[in-house]
Amino acid sequence: MLEEVERWLSTRSWSLTDRPLHKILAAKQRTGQSVSVVLPALNEEETVGDIVAIIRHDLMQQVPLVDEIVVVDSGSTDRTSEVAAAAGARVVHRDEILPRIPTVPGKGEVLWRSLLVTSGDIVCFIDADLKEFSSDFVSGIVGPLLTNPGIDLVKGMYDRPLAGTAGQGGRVTELMARPLLNMHWPQLAGFVQPLGGEYAARRSLLEQLPFPVGYGVELGMLVDALHLVGLDALAQVDVGVRKHRHQDGQALGRMAAAIYRTAQLRLARGHLIRPSLTQFERGEDGFEPRTYSVDTEERPPMAEIAEYASRKVA
Repeated sequence: MLEEVERWLSTRSWSLTDRPLHKILAAKQRTGQSVSVVLPALNEEETVGDIVAIIRHDLMQQVPLVDEIVVVDSGSTDRTSEVAAAAGARVVHRDEILPRIPTVPGKGEVLWRSLLVTSGDIVCFIDADLKEFSSDFVSGIVGPLLTNPGIDLVKGMYDRPLAGTAGQGGRVTELMARPLLNMHWPQLAGFVQPLGGEYAARRSLLEQLPFPVGYGVELGMLVDALHLVGLDALAQVDVGVRKHRHQDGQALGRMAAAIYRTAQLRLARGHLIRPSLTQFERGEDGFEPRTYSVDTEERPPMAEIAEYASRKVA
């Protein structure tokens, strides 16, 4: 590990206890910064309501840390929108945001568009499939941004149990993202959960970043933030244990392909020879190929979008 990373681990990796809630609130009051929480959601009616309700109760009603909770529904066919709204979130449908640009499927697409329908100086992203959720996820990763003006992006780090076994979650992280980062961006080797969906950043940073439309958004954001603001402006906070719905191996393969594509573009900004992935499923006549396209599109920095610029002027 680079000496720079060892130093970073000792100065930019924290636990929840390093910033008690009363100190975070005092910093928010002193600096006047506002906080938006965004939940990207697709068919998450079983979990999204509890997450919204906990954040609203703990961090809006009990203490004034969060200023708005926005659920961006990316085309759910279940009751995700209704459940989220009933729990107290403002629900916005992906296709209603920036309608002049046709939407494409993908998590990054939703996160990018969320910048247009939120107002916080700090934007905190939380996945909508978390189980046994604690508001510590929000206060923990927002804390350094409120108390330290030199920090621009904070990732959550946590244990990710799989089938009751500790440390077995994050398979794409260990098999794809971590090797890529260690080999090509060793300054980022200290991040425990580089692909984690729980992180917060200053709007002033997010609006300058391109957003891969799919699952490569987290890796792309880390790499681009490193080049834009430097390692010392990035941090991570231990928020405990993350429990969520796990995907099957083939879905993880498609995620890994998207992440590799994101890394490839940042390494070469060159032509993708074959932006697709073929996987196999057993059918009646043996193994049958299934080919999936790997998303190759990225959204430009939000600061370049006319509607966003005009909103800021207004």
